Amino acid sequence: MRETDWGFGPRLHRSRIAGSWYPGDPNVLVSNMRALVGACETEGDASMLIALASPHAGLPYSGRVAAFGYRLLQAVSVDTVILVGPSHHVGFDGSSVYPAGGFETPLGAAAVDEEIAGSLLACCSTLQGSTEPHEREHSLEMQLPFIQVLAPRALIVPILMGSQRRRFVDDLAAGMVGAVRAASKRILIVASSDLSHYNTRLVAARLDGKVLDLLSSFDADGLMRLLEANPDHACGGGPMVAVMKAARELGASASRVLAYADSADVTGDERAVVGYASAAFFRRA
Repeated sequence: MRETDWGFGPRLHRSRIAGSWYPGDPNVLVSNMRALVGACETEGDASMLIALASPHAGLPYSGRVAAFGYRLLQAVSVDTVILVGPSHHVGFDGSSVYPAGGFETPLGAAAVDEEIAGSLLACCSTLQGSTEPHEREHSLEMQLPFIQVLAPRALIVPILMGSQRRRFVDDLAAGMVGAVRAASKRILIVASSDLSHYNTRLVAARLDGKVLDLLSSFDADGLMRLLEANPDHACGGGPMVAVMKAARELGASASRVLAYADSADVTGDERAVVGYASAAFFRRA
C-alpha cells in the first residue's frame, strides 16, 4: 500500500507495529477485536461516557483489558476521539499533536480531526503541532483498531506528552476542555497508559493498586502527587491525569475501574511484570 492510496500523501503516519504488536491481516484483526469485546461483560450507561483510560501493550497482553473500555462504544455515537499518550522515544517539553492527515492501520487510515487539532493548538500554549515525535510511537496506535471497529466514522486527534510535569499536564487538560466546549460534536477523550513496569508480580500489584485506588476515587490531584513522588507507577501517568482533569471539568462526576491484569497472565513470568488497567469517567445518570 502506497501513501497516496489513503489520500493523505506524506501526512499519513505509517504503521511500524502492525503484524507484530497486533495482527497485520485486516480480517484477523477485526475478528480479534470482535472476540475481545464480545468476551466483556456490559455494565453502566455508555451515554454518560466522557473519557477512558486504556492500556497500550501488544494486543495479546493488554487487549483484553482495553476491550472493557472500548466495548462501551457499542452503545454511544462518537464523532472524534482525542488520544493522549506518552512519548516513549522522543523527549521534549509540553505535548505534540499530529495536526493533519491520518494514521494507517490494516483497517485503513483513521483521519485526523484538523478542526479540533487546530482548536487545541489555539487553547494550549505548551502544545506544538508536529509529526516527528509520533513517527516511532505505539501508545496511540494501539488504540486505533478498537476505534476503527467500534466507531468506524470517528476522527482522531493524536497527542503525545513529551514531558509529564504538572504544568504541562494542567495546560493540556485546560486546552482539551476549551477545545471540547467550543466544538459542536460528540468527543471522547482517551488516556493511553500502562502501569508499573518490570517488577515482581507482588511489587507490581502493590504499585498498581495505588493507581487503581486513585482512578476509582476519581482523584486526579492524588494521582499527580503519586507520580511526582514515583513516576514508575505508570508510563502514561501524565496523560491519565490530564484526561481525568479534563473529564471532571466537562461534567464527569464518577469513575469506574473496568478491568486490571498484568503480563504474567500471558507470559507466566512473575519476575518482570507490566500492569494494565482500563477505566471510565462518566456523568452520573
